[in-house]
Amino acid sequence: MPAAPPELHLLAPHAAATRAFGERLGIAAAAGDVIALIGPLGAGKTEFARGVARGLGVVGLVSSPTFILIAEHEGRLPLFHVDCYRLAGAEDAVGAGLLDERRAEGVTVVEWAERLGTALPAGRLEIRLDGSGDDPRTLACRATDARHARLLEALA
Repeated sequence: MPAAPPELHLLAPHAAATRAFGERLGIAAAAGDVIALIGPLGAGKTEFARGVARGLGVVGLVSSPTFILIAEHEGRLPLFHVDCYRLAGAEDAVGAGLLDERRAEGVTVVEWAERLGTALPAGRLEIRLDGSGDDPRTLACRATDARHARLLEALA
């Protein structure tokens, strides 16, 4: 019987802590890493993505690319910040060109990743964020492969 994927559960008492967890991932990230963010509106997905950007050395504003679907930022590695909120499914992502070979050169952070369905890369770090407003956020982090399991160590 195969071992269960490694998991880690974290508590972020405020938005700055959510960004700090993201920053730790950005520092540890390598080209080709995929971070899939899942959670309701206001759970902190964009705050987490801002932290990853900071850890990658991205300078400038990082906002949710809801209306443009993907934003590319320059840092130690390119950051591909994808927002799937407006997508109906995997077909929309493929049709919009969100999933191509360029992502292997940088780090991809996907907000609303569950909307990609079967198009979501099998190898990824999946982070489920819960909470909203001024409430603390819980982050349930799961690596789907050994490559991404090393990122859990950066968060622990």
